Amino acid sequence: MSPLTINLLQGAVSFSFTPEAAEKLQGEIAILMNSLKAIAVHGGGRPTPQKAMEYRYTGDVFLEVFCNPNIYASPFAAKVLLTIRDERLKITTEAELTRLIEDLSTYLAQF
Repeated sequence: MSPLTINLLQGAVSFSFTPEAAEKLQGEIAILMNSLKAIAVHGGGRPTPQKAMEYRYTGDVFLEVFCNPNIYASPFAAKVLLTIRDERLKITTEAELTRLIEDLSTYLAQF
Protein backbone atom coordinates (compact mmCIF):
# COMPACT_ATOMS: atom_id res chain seq x y z
CA MET A 1 0.00 0.00 0.00
CA SER A 2 1.11 3.50 -0.80
CA PRO A 3 -0.40 6.68 0.68
CA LEU A 4 -3.01 8.53 -1.33
CA THR A 5 -2.97 12.31 -0.87
CA ILE A 6 -6.23 14.14 -1.48
CA ASN A 7 -5.93 17.89 -1.83
CA LEU A 8 -8.79 19.66 -0.10
CA LEU A 9 -10.11 23.20 -0.43
CA GLN A 10 -7.75 24.09 2.43
CA GLY A 11 -4.96 21.64 3.09
CA ALA A 12 -4.58 17.97 2.23
CA VAL A 13 -5.02 14.55 3.79
CA SER A 14 -2.95 11.40 3.19
CA PHE A 15 -3.78 7.81 4.12
CA SER A 16 -2.93 4.24 3.12
CA PHE A 17 -4.83 3.15 0.04
CA THR A 18 -4.52 0.32 -2.48
CA PRO A 19 -4.24 0.72 -6.26
CA GLU A 20 -7.22 -1.63 -6.64
CA ALA A 21 -9.36 0.60 -4.43
CA ALA A 22 -8.19 3.67 -6.37
CA GLU A 23 -9.20 2.06 -9.65
CA LYS A 24 -12.62 1.19 -8.23
CA LEU A 25 -13.08 4.78 -7.01
CA GLN A 26 -11.98 6.04 -10.43
CA GLY A 27 -14.68 3.84 -12.02
CA GLU A 28 -17.34 5.22 -9.68
CA ILE A 29 -16.23 8.76 -10.53
CA ALA A 30 -16.51 7.97 -14.26
CA ILE A 31 -20.16 6.98 -13.72
CA LEU A 32 -20.69 10.17 -11.70
CA MET A 33 -19.15 12.26 -14.50
CA ASN A 34 -21.62 10.73 -16.98
CA SER A 35 -24.48 11.72 -14.66
CA LEU A 36 -23.12 15.25 -14.32
CA LYS A 37 -22.72 15.56 -18.09
CA ALA A 38 -26.27 14.29 -18.66
CA ILE A 39 -27.58 17.04 -16.38
CA ALA A 40 -25.37 19.72 -17.97
CA VAL A 41 -26.36 18.97 -21.58
CA HIS A 42 -30.06 18.72 -20.79
CA GLY A 43 -30.50 22.44 -21.31
CA GLY A 44 -33.32 24.62 -20.05
CA GLY A 45 -35.90 22.01 -19.07
CA ARG A 46 -35.98 19.89 -15.98
CA PRO A 47 -33.31 17.15 -16.22
CA THR A 48 -33.98 13.57 -15.19
CA PRO A 49 -32.78 13.10 -11.60
CA GLN A 50 -29.51 11.18 -11.42
CA LYS A 51 -28.40 8.72 -8.77
CA ALA A 52 -25.93 9.97 -6.14
CA MET A 53 -22.45 8.45 -5.97
CA GLU A 54 -21.62 6.75 -2.69
CA TYR A 55 -18.23 5.01 -2.54
CA ARG A 56 -16.96 3.23 0.57
CA TYR A 57 -13.55 1.73 1.28
CA THR A 58 -12.47 -0.06 4.44
CA GLY A 59 -8.78 -0.71 4.97
CA ASP A 60 -6.39 0.96 7.40
CA VAL A 61 -8.96 3.77 7.34
CA PHE A 62 -12.61 4.04 6.40
CA LEU A 63 -13.17 6.29 3.39
CA GLU A 64 -16.53 7.45 2.12
CA VAL A 65 -16.93 9.65 -0.95
CA PHE A 66 -20.40 11.07 -1.63
CA CYS A 67 -21.69 13.34 -4.38
CA ASN A 68 -25.22 14.27 -5.43
CA PRO A 69 -24.93 15.20 -9.12
CA ASN A 70 -28.37 16.82 -9.15
CA ILE A 71 -27.16 19.93 -7.31
CA TYR A 72 -24.33 20.94 -9.67
CA ALA A 73 -24.65 22.75 -12.98
CA SER A 74 -21.52 21.14 -14.45
CA PRO A 75 -18.83 18.58 -13.65
CA PHE A 76 -16.38 21.44 -13.07
CA ALA A 77 -18.50 22.90 -10.29
CA ALA A 78 -19.06 19.58 -8.49
CA LYS A 79 -17.72 18.85 -5.05
CA VAL A 80 -17.57 15.60 -3.11
CA LEU A 81 -18.12 15.05 0.57
CA LEU A 82 -15.28 13.02 2.08
CA THR A 83 -15.35 11.15 5.37
CA ILE A 84 -12.07 9.62 6.48
CA ARG A 85 -11.84 7.91 9.84
CA ASP A 86 -9.99 5.38 11.91
CA GLU A 87 -10.30 4.41 15.57
CA ARG A 88 -8.78 7.73 16.76
CA LEU A 89 -9.74 10.34 14.18
CA LYS A 90 -12.62 11.37 11.93
CA ILE A 91 -12.43 14.00 9.18
CA THR A 92 -15.46 15.12 7.19
CA THR A 93 -14.83 17.75 4.53
CA GLU A 94 -15.44 18.76 0.93
CA ALA A 95 -13.09 18.42 -2.03
CA GLU A 96 -13.42 19.57 -5.61
CA LEU A 97 -14.31 16.65 -7.88
CA THR A 98 -11.82 17.72 -10.55
CA ARG A 99 -9.02 17.86 -7.96
CA LEU A 100 -9.93 14.39 -6.64
CA ILE A 101 -9.73 13.05 -10.21
CA GLU A 102 -6.25 14.57 -10.59
CA ASP A 103 -5.12 13.18 -7.22
CA LEU A 104 -6.27 9.66 -8.16
CA SER A 105 -4.51 9.88 -11.52
CA THR A 106 -1.29 11.00 -9.84
CA TYR A 107 -1.57 8.17 -7.32
CA LEU A 108 -2.21 5.51 -9.97
CA ALA A 109 0.66 6.78 -12.14
CA GLN A 110 3.03 5.38 -9.47
CA PHE A 111 2.06 1.81 -10.34
